[in-house]
Amino acid sequence: MRAWLRQHRQAMAAAFGKVAAQKAAAALNALVIGIALSLPAGGYALLGSLRAATAGASLEPQLSVFMRVDAKRADTDALGAKLKTDARLRESRFVPREQALKELQATEGLAEVVAALNRNPLPDAFVLRPRSADAPALEALARDLRGLPGVAQVQVDSAWARRLGALAGTARLAIALLAALLAFGMVAITFNTIRLQILTQRAEIEISKLIGATDAFIRRPFFYLGAVQGLAGGLVALAILWGSLAALNVGVAELAASYGSDFRLGFLIPGDALAVLLFSAGLGWFGAYLSVSKYLLEIEPK
Repeated sequence: MRAWLRQHRQAMAAAFGKVAAQKAAAALNALVIGIALSLPAGGYALLGSLRAATAGASLEPQLSVFMRVDAKRADTDALGAKLKTDARLRESRFVPREQALKELQATEGLAEVVAALNRNPLPDAFVLRPRSADAPALEALARDLRGLPGVAQVQVDSAWARRLGALAGTARLAIALLAALLAFGMVAITFNTIRLQILTQRAEIEISKLIGATDAFIRRPFFYLGAVQGLAGGLVALAILWGSLAALNVGVAELAASYGSDFRLGFLIPGDALAVLLFSAGLGWFGAYLSVSKYLLEIEPK
């Protein structure tokens, strides 16, 4: 066991030694890999920020029923009783106009506007949760509600949230496809780098085989070299992502402040950042494996 661990330590040290001996080429490879990985990582971070910003939005469809401002209280009470017995509804919540006005006054920037009004312009309303999210069923329910006495308007809410959810799903798929394409490019970069290393060390490999070195012993440093190269690219990707988000947040903070919000684009959580590093190191190892499997077998001592 000790001998096995010692061999791995030596292989890892050899990999870092090769990287240190070829600083310019290693830095260029890490930069190319980092730029490639930063694109899907940045997309994932942006989706995470969007998810956090819309966490309070309900994706379940809702209907808002607004009464006429001059509607009689009897009409409102009758509609409330009817809604409670409607089998198509899961829940019915009454929002008095006085409560709606208080909520509007609590909105930042609108308190003075509301105070200047001579009367309450808001109507009584009902917030409904239907049992079915089917679009034709919702439209039929809204049409029936519009025909009831005292109803001024029926609005189907949360449609935007469903559209946003569908858009986010499409964006996740696009990011996954982009990540797959760029991962293929990263494997190709590592494959070519390891191939050049193998060709450069051809004589050394032949001598090692002559004195009895196993294929596993010869392959091991190249595997670590691929993993180290991928890990360096992952670190560069995280650095690019952090710098890009910091630059974008300058403008985002100013825009959010104009809406009374403290929204910021968030960096990857530690688990996701670690996943990026492991993913990049794994791709580097895989590229090295493919290259070593192809070219090392062609080198035989003469």
